[in-house]
Amino acid sequence: MSRHFEQADGLCEEKDTATQGFVFNQTMLRIADPKRSLDFYTRVMGMTLIKRLDFEEMKFSLYFLAAGDDFSDISDDVEKRTQQTFGRPAMLELTHNWGDTPETVSYHNGNSEPKGFGHIGFHVPDADAACARFEALDVPFQKGLNEGSMKGIAFIKDPDGYWIEIFDASKVAQTCAPHLKK
Repeated sequence: MSRHFEQADGLCEEKDTATQGFVFNQTMLRIADPKRSLDFYTRVMGMTLIKRLDFEEMKFSLYFLAAGDDFSDISDDVEKRTQQTFGRPAMLELTHNWGDTPETVSYHNGNSEPKGFGHIGFHVPDADAACARFEALDVPFQKGLNEGSMKGIAFIKDPDGYWIEIFDASKVAQTCAPHLKK
C-alpha cells in the first residue's frame, strides 16, 4: 500500500526515518514596508504576529505570522515562544531589509517572466463574503472569484504585489470535481 494518496512520477514510497518529525514551518516573503505589510496581514487577512526578530548587525527584521483563532498554546516566555515559532507548521515569515521602501525596491512576485514562485493561499469559510470584504477594503484583485476558467477561486495582491489565493475548500472541491481521478 502506498504512503501517498495520489500517484505521480518521482514519488518516493519508502519514507526515510531520518525525516520523522520534519515540519513544513514557513514561507518567506521580502517586504518593502513593515507597517504597510503588517497592517495588511493582521487587519485584512486576520493573521497574528507570533514573533519579531531584529538583527541589528545585519540590518534586517523578521516577522512571523500565523493564521487561526486559537493561540492559547503560545507562550509569553520569549525564549519558549521563539522555539514555538520555529516548530509550528505553516508560518508566514515577512523579511524587511532595513532601508528598503516601496520607492526604492520592488519584488518579483514570480507570476511574470521569469516565472517561479506563484502565491500563498488562504481557505476562507465563505469566499463570496471574504471577497466582498476585500473589495470594501480596496484590496487589489488579480482575479475575481468568478472570473476565468477556475470559478470559485480569487487572487488578491498584498502591498508588495504578491498573489494570495482565496478559496472555500468545499467550493474548490466542486470546481475540481471534473478533474478528479477515481
